[in-house]
Amino acid sequence: MRKQLAAVAAVTVATSLIVVPQASASTPFARQEIKWQQCTDEPGFERLQCGSFTAPMDWHNPRNGKTITIAVSRTVPLSGKAKSAVFTNPGGPGGEGRIMPMVFLERPKLSESAEIYGIDVRGTGASDNVTCGEYQHRLAADWRDRSKANLDLIYGGMELQAKFCQAKSGELGRYITTEQTVRDLDLLRQIIGRQKVSWVGYSGGSWMGAYYATYFPKTLDKIVLDSNAEFTESWQKVFDNLPPGAELRFRTDFLPWVAKYDNVFHLGKTAEEVRQTYERTRARLAKQPYTLPDGTVVTSVVLDAVIFTGLYKKDSFEPTAQLLGLIANPGVQALAAPKQYPDRVMGTQMSIICNDTPYRGDRKSLEREGNASVKKNSLVGGYQITGPCAWWDRPDVNLKRPNGKGVDSALMVQSVRDPATPLAGAQRAHAKFANSRLLTVRDEGDHGIYGFGNACVNDVVERYLVDGVVPRKDLSCPGVPLPEPGQRTGNPLSKARDLAVQLGW
Repeated sequence: MRKQLAAVAAVTVATSLIVVPQASASTPFARQEIKWQQCTDEPGFERLQCGSFTAPMDWHNPRNGKTITIAVSRTVPLSGKAKSAVFTNPGGPGGEGRIMPMVFLERPKLSESAEIYGIDVRGTGASDNVTCGEYQHRLAADWRDRSKANLDLIYGGMELQAKFCQAKSGELGRYITTEQTVRDLDLLRQIIGRQKVSWVGYSGGSWMGAYYATYFPKTLDKIVLDSNAEFTESWQKVFDNLPPGAELRFRTDFLPWVAKYDNVFHLGKTAEEVRQTYERTRARLAKQPYTLPDGTVVTSVVLDAVIFTGLYKKDSFEPTAQLLGLIANPGVQALAAPKQYPDRVMGTQMSIICNDTPYRGDRKSLEREGNASVKKNSLVGGYQITGPCAWWDRPDVNLKRPNGKGVDSALMVQSVRDPATPLAGAQRAHAKFANSRLLTVRDEGDHGIYGFGNACVNDVVERYLVDGVVPRKDLSCPGVPLPEPGQRTGNPLSKARDLAVQLGW
């Protein structure tokens, strides 16, 4: 449950005609050396080293003297001999990546053959930051209330969000884009002296990986794109896919699972009874928010956000149901909730999604689309994550469209009931991205599959990533059954995040 409220802020997921200078071995940027050292002496981090490097703030004008710092980490094989280098990204966009290599220490076939790199991309983590001044419109008004007065609050909040993010982030905010970021990544490749690197990216990391492959197809070896955003379209289209994906996971997996264990959670004996309990609780919170023992105030929209976040992993079902039970039946005891994620994650996310791709629409179209979405998708139908982009002062960014041309191969991994990046979007991206193979995970809804307990997926990915075996065609794997209460598998990413929280990362 601690991870549930901590994740609220994270959910709150043309060809350029300009010739852009690229780093080369003759530039000061490529000739720098990273001074690697142990990230910390704390137990659990023995194999993780940290460092940083300098990149131009603006790759279109790298000689203007304005630079930024990018924080990175790496694991080193116990043998000390790395056959390859793998860059990783946790998604977001804007997720902090330095802890990601810790996940793969539980995958010895990979971690004993490769140096695995984690990157706090520009804007977030220990790299130079952007911010929205801690203003967050997503939790300020109930998106289900479609009265004129509340719509003014919702969309007025989106406009204010755009102003806060851009004003508080200053000049750097205009250069928080996918194009600038993938150039940072290729600079890192050159600094560490690799002709080629491989890529493992989840969710928004699939977007970044597809664009890295688009801008630098010959410097990437193997590319694993897990839980795919529809990277061949705009961010607006990507996030428009989210509400129906969340609704499918909510109704097909979560509600029946909670009902199956009514003797544990006491929220209803059928999926519909559990949904009605949620609806009654939500309606009550809309009138009177509930304060958790640690002082955290839970409103109707906070409840929606927490439940949505809990849909990402089956291991989160139990603490999510416990929290719903605590709020629905205040006499039931449950764990207290923690502080939220740092604002820099949201600042980076808003900058990327509003800077990268044009937004089509205005207040009227947002209102019209929001009204329709709320009726179809009760859980997060009013999210409209890209809404503030309608008021964004967008810089002159013209991303190339990923099409896979020039890429030797890419392996896409996708569960059929992913709540954040639905299957249909991944299938469309796969059809438009040449030389890709799609590994579909049946009867599964987790967001993020490789490395998280699915033996079939782990085997296919590592035969590709480590052994170089490209699947001849699309294929599938069975999903992992939902656990019983008290039998959570122990997500390695959650373990790594717990260690990072202890250090204040």
